[in-house]
Amino acid sequence: MAKLKVGDKAPAITAKDQHGHTVSLSDFKGKTVILYFYPKDNTPGCTTEACNFRDNYQSLQAEGFEVIGVSVNSERSHRNFAEKYSLPFSLLVDTDQRIVNDYGVWAEKTLFGKKYMGTLRTTFIIDGQGIITHIIDKVDNQRASQQVRELLG
Repeated sequence: MAKLKVGDKAPAITAKDQHGHTVSLSDFKGKTVILYFYPKDNTPGCTTEACNFRDNYQSLQAEGFEVIGVSVNSERSHRNFAEKYSLPFSLLVDTDQRIVNDYGVWAEKTLFGKKYMGTLRTTFIIDGQGIITHIIDKVDNQRASQQVRELLG
């Protein structure tokens, strides 16, 4: 699949969240969605990013945003992660890597000289009509929500 870019229609998403509820991107028509992809539940960087969105969630919602996280972890892993850190937003289960592939964020990575496949930390801002308006591929975990606000601000 060609790399997604600003102005593209966001690929459709329907997946289970940490509570077993089916969530679709189309459920948020009319709202701006912050769709963030992260590598793994309960790792330091991913926890910092999730907690930044948690700490700013109410103000983001007041500004018309909805936050959705996606990783290739299981529903149980997501549920434990969300409960441990009181995350108020949906974490979508993508164990078959369909969503990460549709969004072009499943790629070869290198850690300590070893190559492996994994999720590229990326945030997509999707407008109320389902169009990608911004892509953040250099996410600052500690300032994830502020990065979004600065782009739209």
